[in-house]
Amino acid sequence: MSTGKQAQIVPTSVASDLALSDLRAALVAGWNDFRAYPAFGLFFAAIYVGAGMFIYFALFERGEVAWLVPAAAGFPLLAPFVAVGLYEVSRRREAGLPMSWRAILGALRGRGDEQILSMGVILFVAFGFWLMVAHGIFAIFLAESGIGSESIALLATGAGLMMLLVGGVVGALMALAFYAITVISLPMLVDRNVDFITAIIVSLASVRSNKFVLLIWAILIATALFVAMLPLFLGLLVVLPVLGHATWHLYRRLTSEPATARPQAGDQLLA
Repeated sequence: MSTGKQAQIVPTSVASDLALSDLRAALVAGWNDFRAYPAFGLFFAAIYVGAGMFIYFALFERGEVAWLVPAAAGFPLLAPFVAVGLYEVSRRREAGLPMSWRAILGALRGRGDEQILSMGVILFVAFGFWLMVAHGIFAIFLAESGIGSESIALLATGAGLMMLLVGGVVGALMALAFYAITVISLPMLVDRNVDFITAIIVSLASVRSNKFVLLIWAILIATALFVAMLPLFLGLLVVLPVLGHATWHLYRRLTSEPATARPQAGDQLLA
């Protein structure tokens, strides 16, 4: 998609020497970003927590508690888009740019184009597609059982356990695929004037060049988000911002170009 703007130079290669120590360093840097500007992290995490609580109570009220399993499994697909504002906080802190709600929220619009919005649409479609797939898996294994308030008990049956196994494998493969295309692409779209296809290509190249370490990072993200969701999603108020900021620092470690110090569109409106 052409935006009529001159794109920034995109690195032709990404680092291929990512180590486990880099994950620790990214987490430490992410924690420091969160501590420096907690209000932004809590704000974006609260949106995610509120959406999770809404889904939980809506399903509970309708007597469809069993759907919490696929909903909770697919919910992390939306986390990268929620973290866009967190990437902007880390970018500004690194580049020495002023912080303001106008600038941070403006990052969700991208650089005056539709690239981040396009990625957001892809992620929301992915979440909807996962729910459709989960519905199909449920129908295959538990078609005669129906979906009701008692359906949560069906998960402990032989058919229910097989459904969880198949659904878990399918869900993990889908999550891994979308992780591969978003782990670097969304921070790059916040940082540079590139189209989302280019950003996806760079993200895939990063994963291909650092398979083991970025797989560990994916497992760490999935585990942390799952544990954080257990106490009514409240753990996400800390876990999501720290992981979001940490992902920015991994992006910086993987790409060779320095973070852009030029302001985002709309910064000139700041007082």
